[in-house]
Amino acid sequence: MIVEELSATTDEFAARTGWECKPQGLCKGDVCVPLPDGTQMGGRLALDVVAERLRMPLVHDEEHQLWALGPESGGRALTTAVVPEITLPDRDGNLLSLSSLRGQKVLLVAWASW
Repeated sequence: MIVEELSATTDEFAARTGWECKPQGLCKGDVCVPLPDGTQMGGRLALDVVAERLRMPLVHDEEHQLWALGPESGGRALTTAVVPEITLPDRDGNLLSLSSLRGQKVLLVAWASW
């Protein structure tokens, strides 16, 4: 979530992250995280406090005056360990399907230039 200030409306935050503001705090599915007093004022959330409570990375681009709020972390980066079927060429150009490695430990490395 990229913002120009360290606050967002509760509706915007819910639409962009899936966390809804309820009387008991921020909730997503069955999980609710209480918020300290003063986190929500005038229908807006203090994103620095929310980031700390939900363990979301928060970075500031001072040059462009933008803030980026990353996804919450609960000790696991993925919500599931199920990988879709992937077929890619190996070093010799032969196609290799991930499912052919079932039962073996696999390290999948991905890289992007951006």
